[in-house]
Amino acid sequence: MKTNALFTAMILFVVSALCLHAQDAESIVRASRDRIKADTVSTRSKMVISAKDGSTTERVLDQYSKDGPKGSRTMIVFQQPATVAGTRFLTMETSGGADDRWIFLPSLGKVRRVAASEGGGSFMGTDFSYDDISSMSRGVELDTHTLLREENFGGSLCHVIQSVPKDSSYQYSKMISWITKDSKITSKIELYDKRNTLVKTVEMSGIKEIQGRDTVTITKITTHAAGTSTTINMERVEYDRNIPEGVFTTKYLETGKM
Repeated sequence: MKTNALFTAMILFVVSALCLHAQDAESIVRASRDRIKADTVSTRSKMVISAKDGSTTERVLDQYSKDGPKGSRTMIVFQQPATVAGTRFLTMETSGGADDRWIFLPSLGKVRRVAASEGGGSFMGTDFSYDDISSMSRGVELDTHTLLREENFGGSLCHVIQSVPKDSSYQYSKMISWITKDSKITSKIELYDKRNTLVKTVEMSGIKEIQGRDTVTITKITTHAAGTSTTINMERVEYDRNIPEGVFTTKYLETGKM
């Protein structure tokens, strides 16, 4: 009986340790995604798309984000060049965890809903997929998180955490993130496909203090097989600026007016 009791106690200890380990990983990811406290964020960015032959194309876009009763809402408006000017993209978190997404293309002249099955498709010819655009506001509860190790990256000691989607239909089989221990900034993410092959790497840099918040101003995503990359350089960032509710509607998406 004593042997069985000891064995049971050992099992309970191991199970509780594993649960605590998972809880710690989840809390680290949550702390990273909730790191910046702001009701709204407004940015102006230059996007540089690099082809395999080394040629580049540039785009200028504005982004407006605001918390809402069911989660964050984001409107992206392309300003330049003329070939994409007027294109608008709206994403809204829902209580179910998944995002509702719509896009307006001037060439079509109408709003089109982006289906969940299109999440892996390229966003406006960039290395970002629709899912990638939504990834930083992705619900922490949608994945199972495991703390793999600690290691140095970019001069900082980081938690290395694996996140596996609970929904097998998600385009990635797992994501591995490097989150700095001191500042909770996500510095790097590796994205793996269903065959467990590394397909994309996202790197965040250019940390600047803006309105008292440590802010990532450069985000680069590389598609390894294609040899291409897309870099977003944020040229202007404003926190807690008043953004009217009308911006986050399909009417604004279609007309650009409230």
